[in-house]
Amino acid sequence: MKSGTLERKPPPSRSAVVADLLAKPFGIALRGTLILVITALGNIALQAAIDISPADAQRIGKRIWQNECGGTIFGLTSWNAGENFASLGIGHFIWYPKGQRGPFDESFPKLVSFVSAHGAKLPQFLLPGHDSFCPWNSRAEFEHAIDSPKMKQLRQFLVDTIDLQAQFLITRLQEALPKMMSQAADRENLQRQFERVASTAQGCYALVDYVNFKGEGTLVTERYRGQGWGLLQVLENMHNSQSALDEFAASAKTILRRRVANSPPERGEARWLSGWLARIDGYAK
Repeated sequence: MKSGTLERKPPPSRSAVVADLLAKPFGIALRGTLILVITALGNIALQAAIDISPADAQRIGKRIWQNECGGTIFGLTSWNAGENFASLGIGHFIWYPKGQRGPFDESFPKLVSFVSAHGAKLPQFLLPGHDSFCPWNSRAEFEHAIDSPKMKQLRQFLVDTIDLQAQFLITRLQEALPKMMSQAADRENLQRQFERVASTAQGCYALVDYVNFKGEGTLVTERYRGQGWGLLQVLENMHNSQSALDEFAASAKTILRRRVANSPPERGEARWLSGWLARIDGYAK
């Protein structure tokens, strides 16, 4: 397999898996339940195994760190104006304070669980048993505490786990594909477009960056006027009209412009659009 590409591995045949289950002593009792199993197995063939080398994962992570934080350590702890959540780490993973929620997926607690499971040492306030909410309730509180002992501990934790954060980004893409498949209007086209983009190292970067940047596109909360802006929507808008990366970038720009047009006026999302589009320009270079 070429470094930095996605490898499609042959799935087990549906009939072979079902036959194996039925051959077991409890197979008869399971026959009714297996109707559901068979339905689920029908989706296996439409899923691709994702295999990105550790070296490519690190390169992708560094580019996303540059995109989100300017590649700076200070940028690992941010809270953007107009938002009700902190943005942390190389992927600006979202962390909501207690009592605050929004339409966007909260990813920082998932990152903490991931790096902990891979042996990272957590600051005391992130250990299990402590409050899992962001300890700062507003951007003003966050900025006031920017040089506090707790913030410095958090920043050091994020510095120490940069490699694991890159792995977490790759894992998120791995988990995105079956989610998108389950909601795609045309799964064959979605699979085709995903594999077209993923056939090069630059394409893998584009997929990982976009799913971290704007999500999978599968959450009903991540919609304006019923229309999403995630990776699912970008891939569904592609139809082999040009080279994979050029079409991916063009589709992403269309979807992001639509998001801004559909967004609530009070969010003022037009102020971010030029930066978003510049980021997308990097996919086709």
